[in-house]
Amino acid sequence: MSASPLPARLRTAAARLLLPTVLALSYAVQAAGAFLPSVPLLAGATAVGLAADFALHRWQRNLAAALGKLHATVFVRQVVRDLLMVAGLIVIEDQDYEKKYLALVCGLLIFYALHFACQAVAILVRRTRTLPVVTRNIDASPLRLSPAPPALLIQRSGQRLLMFSLPSTAGLLTDAAGGSPRWAAAGIAVSAALAAVAVGMLLLRLRPGRGPVTSEQALEWFEAWLAEYRPTVGMYFSGGTSSAYQANMWLEPLARLEGRPLIVLRERFMVRKISSTDIPIVCLPKVADLMRLEHSTLKMLIHPSNSGKTSQVLRIPTIKHAFVNHGESDKLSSCNPYAKAYDEVWVAGPAARERYALANVGVDDRDVVEIGRPQLDAIAPYAGAPTGPYTTVLYAPTWEGWDGNPGNTSVIEAGENIVRALLADPGVRLLYKPHPLTGSVEPRAAAANTRIQELIRAANVVRTAEHPTERPAPAAAEELTRRTAELDRLTTSAFRESADDAERMLLQSVPEPGRAAAVAAATAAWEAAYWASFPAWEHRIITEARPTVYACFNVADVLVSDVSSVISDYLESEKPYAVANTSGLAEQDFRDTFPTVRAGAVLTPDASGIPALLESVRHPAQDTYAEARTELKLHLLGPSDPPSVVRFNEAARTLSAKAEERAGMAVRALAAIPSQREAGSPLDSEPLKG
Repeated sequence: MSASPLPARLRTAAARLLLPTVLALSYAVQAAGAFLPSVPLLAGATAVGLAADFALHRWQRNLAAALGKLHATVFVRQVVRDLLMVAGLIVIEDQDYEKKYLALVCGLLIFYALHFACQAVAILVRRTRTLPVVTRNIDASPLRLSPAPPALLIQRSGQRLLMFSLPSTAGLLTDAAGGSPRWAAAGIAVSAALAAVAVGMLLLRLRPGRGPVTSEQALEWFEAWLAEYRPTVGMYFSGGTSSAYQANMWLEPLARLEGRPLIVLRERFMVRKISSTDIPIVCLPKVADLMRLEHSTLKMLIHPSNSGKTSQVLRIPTIKHAFVNHGESDKLSSCNPYAKAYDEVWVAGPAARERYALANVGVDDRDVVEIGRPQLDAIAPYAGAPTGPYTTVLYAPTWEGWDGNPGNTSVIEAGENIVRALLADPGVRLLYKPHPLTGSVEPRAAAANTRIQELIRAANVVRTAEHPTERPAPAAAEELTRRTAELDRLTTSAFRESADDAERMLLQSVPEPGRAAAVAAATAAWEAAYWASFPAWEHRIITEARPTVYACFNVADVLVSDVSSVISDYLESEKPYAVANTSGLAEQDFRDTFPTVRAGAVLTPDASGIPALLESVRHPAQDTYAEARTELKLHLLGPSDPPSVVRFNEAARTLSAKAEERAGMAVRALAAIPSQREAGSPLDSEPLKG
């Protein structure tokens, strides 16, 4: 009877422990080779240990950091490796070579000292290049920015030590194999020389006038730039590495607002996460530096999400704040009590206003402003039943959320059933686009997501065998490659691997005129090339940023999703949709609890309703929800006249006017203080108590 294969989780754990195990065994074998003595064992174990250390820093950096927390740093590991080599040489020689080996040990100590010096100078260089403000789309040349030093010198101390120690290790091994001790001395000398050169290269960066300006000078430049640019409207965003999509969906609406827009970020890494835009971007990590916006012309900020750092910017009295959220749904997160901290809450339509009223979280109805969803202009309207041989179904489930509610996502309980039912229909072309955060909290969601993708790939193998000749010509793939390169050229900047924030600021200066229009045209051309690059029968797994979910809306005939903002946005098209019910509620209770469901079909976890859903899409006479979708669209997104873009701009203009009014009142109040004192205000004459 054959042994059953290891589960995937155990295989993964075993793979993670492979390098540390090899590393630990290399020291044991190296010690055995040193004290037996055995030159082959000593040399082989040393080479294997050094290779395992390199691999650890290349592929398992988190594990290397964990070893450092146990004080088994790369420096300690290399010292032990070298000392075992020297001990092996002493045993192998078996003669009185104290002075010779003392010299070798002293040489190694000098090399280690130079390594520490290099690390200290690298820290100083990093500090001089870490400015209090990070920018994008702004001319920051007055800050005396320059390219960053090589990453090996300034960022990767562990790899630097391992690489610079190669000559010394090679020399010691040559000596152990019967060569002259001069080989060991020469190898150590080369390692020390490499470290000395690295120290010298970094010291040159600390010469006066070679590095960027000081922090205070950088902040003075920033204030001068604010005074020259005179921003009026902006977006404030703070979040984690996977939350940038929340801000990116508001880039285009922000760019179309009247005035001079600005994006304010708090995390340095987020500057790289924001998608292509011509809007100036500033990152102010420190609260004290953020407060400098108080003296700018900035009147209002929109907020796509709540974060722990949001309260810091709300303290600026000269700026009005509007919460716009990153999507609207019937979930509790769409009526968060934190919303009452903002001056206004901007929502899509009457449904969100009612949601806040029913939630009773302290948001005054007078502060709720309906602006529609200005992002949805690009969504094409419903054009009737599918005319081709295939019905395109978009399955776009949401993620599991932070609260552990089983009804948040259908991926775990219903995802595989939904996909199997769709793949079983020979007339379906499936587009699977899961939420970017799927599986980030619940491992079961990650596992189900993986199995769903495996099902789709297997179905594509079968369909390829059924249609071996029905593929687009090679020119279609070539066109997509060309369009991808063009779009990447317009929307991304090429950086060296060692580029730091200062170098990126230097390269990402003021955009060329007309870039935004060129990006829009290139995006449309890329989307057309993408859909034309594969056959109409081929299922697609879409996990990259492109194509966007809105682009998928335009090619889909029907949507299957969960209770999320995807449903609300899809209603702009008025196409049929279905919602998976994994909440445990009866269907009517599910519809009553979540109003966005009332104009679509409800799918049970076993996905038994998929055939009827497809029939209603292919035969509109069986579509009983068409009129309800029109009504629900108006309820969720508001009227189409005036357009959402106009209402969004009007809301921004009105809130900016309120900010100006408040600023004027503050000026008048300050001006009245001297006159009150001259008139003998009671506050001036009353003695302090206590």
